Amino acid sequence: MSSFRDALMATLVWGLAATALAQSTPYVGIGRAATPAELAAWDIDVRPDFKGLPTGSGSVAQGMEVWEGKCASCHGIFGESNEVFTPLTGGTTKEDMQTGRVARLTDPAFPGRTTMMKLAHLSTLWDYINRAMPWNAPKSLTTDEVYAVTAYLLNLGGVLPEGFTLSDRNAAQVQAMLPNRNGLTTDHGLWPGKTMGNAKADVAAVACMKDCAPAGAVTSSLPDFARNAHGNLAEQNRLVGPQRGANTTVAAATTPVGAAPAAAAAATATAPAPAKPAAQKAGAADAAAIALTQKHACVACHGMDKKILGPGFQEIARKYAARADGLDYLAGKIKSGGAGVWGAVPMPPQTLAGSEAKQISQWLMDGARK
Repeated sequence: MSSFRDALMATLVWGLAATALAQSTPYVGIGRAATPAELAAWDIDVRPDFKGLPTGSGSVAQGMEVWEGKCASCHGIFGESNEVFTPLTGGTTKEDMQTGRVARLTDPAFPGRTTMMKLAHLSTLWDYINRAMPWNAPKSLTTDEVYAVTAYLLNLGGVLPEGFTLSDRNAAQVQAMLPNRNGLTTDHGLWPGKTMGNAKADVAAVACMKDCAPAGAVTSSLPDFARNAHGNLAEQNRLVGPQRGANTTVAAATTPVGAAPAAAAAATATAPAPAKPAAQKAGAADAAAIALTQKHACVACHGMDKKILGPGFQEIARKYAARADGLDYLAGKIKSGGAGVWGAVPMPPQTLAGSEAKQISQWLMDGARK
């Protein structure tokens, strides 16, 4: 019996060793080990204890320059943002900086919640700016620029003075100044238990066994005067994810409460799609101009035939087609930027060469062929 047990144990040991060897051996011809440079480019997260925060520094004044050139077009000169993005600053007080808990977060009369009101960790702000901003060129900021922009944003929020320089050496001190640094809590029932701060769950499910109310259908609709105010939503797609709107060229389908929502979907699906204009033939000059719009990230805010943040290229072409000085005017607007012509969202000045601006302008005056 002892010999059998020894043999069995030996078999198990050899089996585990073989499994470990198989897991550590790469598949032949598939993949390769990541290089140190690739790992470094991926491993960029910064934790709340500031592990992963790189060495560097940036002043509030330096951050203002970066902000006005790369951030203000979306987030506003003072972090107030615009009709597209929510405000970053506002809603905090000096008393909040002393308590570390923003009082207006629990005030139902306050109209909104800004980023500075909710921010509990400086590392969250630094890390997000570093990996995701600016939105049309993520990870393009240098480490010192990220420090500078973070410092400027905290200055806009009343946390840091104008002459402050933020760095990896004083980040922990700045963390202790955030208005909502004590805002996170485990005193809730999302994960019940005394170790999480609350022994009672935040929900109590009670199954309905009799006299149950009929299931309702959650629907939404647009008033007739607003249905096609910004073009057909069904032809517009967000840059991230397959999110399309309803066909706003037809009347909304009515669905009785409690009925299956498939009826409304079928009505929309069977509605005829609006006819698209015939495509114009594009030449080499058009292709070169389109390449310039991609090179200089114009397509981050402008679609070819639909609005994103700014108007579509073909919409611009139609607006200025009959303008005698349209070529020079558009080239100047591309270089200088501006706001107010197409809405409240400003376009920042562009750094492309004058000849490139003229080339894009000529393409627009020719109808923005694609």
